[in-house]
Parts: sequence; C-alpha cells; structure tokens
Amino acid sequence: MTQVRLTLILYPFGAGAMAVNLFFASLIASWVGWPVLTPVQSVIGGAALGIPATWAFAGHIRRLMEKADA
Repeated sequence: MTQVRLTLILYPFGAGAMAVNLFFASLIASWVGWPVLTPVQSVIGGAALGIPATWAFAGHIRRLMEKADA
C-alpha cells in the first residue's frame, strides 16, 4: 500500500485529532491572554494541519508494514 493511499485513508482521523489538539492548545494559551479558538476555527485549522501530520504518520505506518513483511 502506498503512502498516498494510506494518507487518504487516515486523513479524517488525523484532521480530527489535530482539530481537538488545536482547540485544547488554544484553551491552554488563554491562560496567558491569547484568544480561545471557536470549534469552527479549530476544525478549519485541523483540516489544514492534518495534512502534514497524517502524511508523517502514514509514512511511519508504511515503514512498519515493510519491516513486518521482511
């Protein structure tokens, strides 16, 4: 399975995880006076940040699969 295919399969999970992490990071950042992101802003940011995060994770999974096949 290619890394591109794995990335497309895993993208919804990666984007969702990044949206949740971004939202909680904005809650923590509010302690120093930064604004809290709305859920919509977090989803949009998660959709954008989910691409490189999912690409990296798919590469890790592909390497593990190749190692298991060897």
